[in-house]
Amino acid sequence: QIQLVESGGASVQAGGSLKLSCESSGITSAHFCMDWFREVPGQEREGIASIDTDGKTHYRDSVKGRFTISRDENFLYLQMNNLTPNDTARYYCAAVRTTRCPLFAAFFDYWGQGTQVTVSS
Repeated sequence: QIQLVESGGASVQAGGSLKLSCESSGITSAHFCMDWFREVPGQEREGIASIDTDGKTHYRDSVKGRFTISRDENFLYLQMNNLTPNDTARYYCAAVRTTRCPLFAAFFDYWGQGTQVTVSS
């Protein structure tokens, strides 16, 4: 059974940093690409960083240079630096059995419950 559990969300001030973690079970990095999404109430869930099965990473323009996605055995991480209030959202990790991560949330089969990140100015 595949499970994803996020942690690490918190309230921080602008300019601060956080590291989100997603512990997975039932997933192998050789067969599943993984992604971090975030969602603000009333807005569409957006993908912000992904890692393919070959380790190649991709980022939304708004987080490039500030966020770093990484993967280690059963954990997916998102290091977030220089946070701004616009980064306030609920963050989710997601997985799908394919080599290259798709762009849209609808194509992902497995989701965690999310972790809240709030950035104050």
